[in-house]
Amino acid sequence: MKNVYDNILGLIGNTPMVKLHKVTRDIPATVYAKLESYNPGHSTKDRIALHIIENAEQKGLLNPDSIIVETTSGNTGFSIAMVCIIKGYKCILAVSDKTKAEKIAYLKALGATVYVCPASVPADDPRSYYEVAKRIAKETPNSIYINQYFNELNIDAHYQTTGPEIWDQTEGKITHIFACTGTGGTLSGSAKFLKEQNPDIKVIGVDADGSILKGYFDTGKIHTEDIHPYRIEGIGKNLIPGALLFDEIDEFVRVTDEMAAYRTREIALKEAIMAGYTSGAVTQALLQYGNLHPFKEDDVVVLIYPDHGSRYMTKVYSDKWMAEQGFVNNCVHNYDEVFKTEYIK
Repeated sequence: MKNVYDNILGLIGNTPMVKLHKVTRDIPATVYAKLESYNPGHSTKDRIALHIIENAEQKGLLNPDSIIVETTSGNTGFSIAMVCIIKGYKCILAVSDKTKAEKIAYLKALGATVYVCPASVPADDPRSYYEVAKRIAKETPNSIYINQYFNELNIDAHYQTTGPEIWDQTEGKITHIFACTGTGGTLSGSAKFLKEQNPDIKVIGVDADGSILKGYFDTGKIHTEDIHPYRIEGIGKNLIPGALLFDEIDEFVRVTDEMAAYRTREIALKEAIMAGYTSGAVTQALLQYGNLHPFKEDDVVVLIYPDHGSRYMTKVYSDKWMAEQGFVNNCVHNYDEVFKTEYIK
């Protein structure tokens, strides 16, 4: 039967692409957004969760009483918890305190045990969510640690699925790909496949202002002075992920919390796409890149929109939150009218 699946995991992958019109009106190229929110867990992380867990099963590393442990900013945790429900495993997740309460509630609703860790500590601090997850996995019998930041299967999942999908969807005409870099697996795996098909494809990584990744890419050194708190979740890092293949990337673009937030709201208002905060970041990076490297009419650009806006309703889609950050007052766009709510008395 068509479009009928044994369980929800059959819906992972083969996500659609949508042409952007209004937010890219000043760009002569054809620009598509690949909507990873169409995965059943509403993010690109479904791909790696399923791929890594099934690989562990094939190697005989899991049994019915196994426990999956991972570090997550939210999306990977959702995906792992979803896969664990279907396959019958328990799930323990370590998140940072940047993670909003509704995301933590979502993880718990899917049966995960959640440890909330401070985001402001160094990656090697025993309180960081990286180290907490490692400790839990070490101390918990019959557990495995996904370790998405340093797991080559993170890259391989996208090499086998996301990259080929983009190549087929653009009929091999893609000239540029943009994606945010957190673990780096999405962009690295996609880029590795695409460059094998056409080495001239430009691969642009998107980093957050407050992260070390762009500085490391540019100089080969970690610049601790680049590190400061920022609000975008799931992008940038204060360590160098092993799943980020710098050799596959041509350039990095760094974006601010504020401009990424405006752009996220603009995507919803002008394209009717309820995308996540990182989708705003990747769109802002496209515009910044285009100012320095003008696009041509025959260019075909793909932006990976990694998740759904429903996970940011009390953050970037909240007028109150935007105002608390000072974003509305500093807004360079005409958002003052958009943010108004009329109450009938």
